[in-house]
Amino acid sequence: MGRVAQDTVLAALEQLCPGGVHPNEPLARHVTFRIGGPADVLVLPRSLDHLVAAVAWAYREGQPFVVLGRGSNVLIADRGVRGVVIKTGRGLDEVRYDGGRVIAGCGVSLPHLSRATATRGLTGLEFAAGIPGSVGGGVVMNAGAHGCSMAGVVRRARVLTPAGERAWSLDELRLHYRQSRLQHEPGVVLDVELEFRETDARECLARLDAWLRTRSDTQPLGPPSSGCIFRNPAGDHAGRLIDASGGKGMRVGGATVSDRHANYILNTGEASAADVLRLIAQVRARVRDRSGIDLEPEVKLIGEFEPSG
Repeated sequence: MGRVAQDTVLAALEQLCPGGVHPNEPLARHVTFRIGGPADVLVLPRSLDHLVAAVAWAYREGQPFVVLGRGSNVLIADRGVRGVVIKTGRGLDEVRYDGGRVIAGCGVSLPHLSRATATRGLTGLEFAAGIPGSVGGGVVMNAGAHGCSMAGVVRRARVLTPAGERAWSLDELRLHYRQSRLQHEPGVVLDVELEFRETDARECLARLDAWLRTRSDTQPLGPPSSGCIFRNPAGDHAGRLIDASGGKGMRVGGATVSDRHANYILNTGEASAADVLRLIAQVRARVRDRSGIDLEPEVKLIGEFEPSG
């Protein structure tokens, strides 16, 4: 984005989201991988009205934009992101309860909502206690763990599309394994209606804590990562395939395959996005050579990457 264009965009968005617009903002500090260059413009909406205004403006002006939740499951390019990045969080984290029906803003933390609902004896989201994502991002990715996913509790989502605000039902969202309609069509989740079964809170919390212990025992929780790098192929697990191919401990620059769980790539401190991409390619090649299975990356690439090959 040129200087004149950037100044124009900044001025327009500052009118819509006063105090929440940041030029040339390094994105590494906004994602769990702690990797990535700057966004031309980062917008941190402080309310739902601000989010709607910014997104509607971008649609109307044909301005490219990317939405980030809590910054997991993404890899930001070393060159950064041209255009606008909108990050949801504070101000978009309202939760409303009505028996087993819950409406959660797109910026609500999944771990927070998981424990809050379990504490109320609402079962169905305990699996998300260890997922470092937001409700909006969780719907976009159909986030899941322990054989459960968002599809099990989501009933509808309010989505802002280029044609206006829409309420998409579970069927219309087309939630499948780490997939949704929102990965293929423009739309920004505003809030989500979830439905839970009411039960004993002690049972919910016991299940939640047991799954957190399992996560602590089997997954790397220290160095920065994006979460699982590859989708699990049908009938198998990416981590098992990588481990069986001898992939644990593989390293490129500051990026390394975790010794604890092979489907995690860790930033040991100075990793670049280029390091991660090269390591992903090497891991895929090794698994393909050993098992004939071509692993599909789950992590989403955002920004200006160097052409491959």
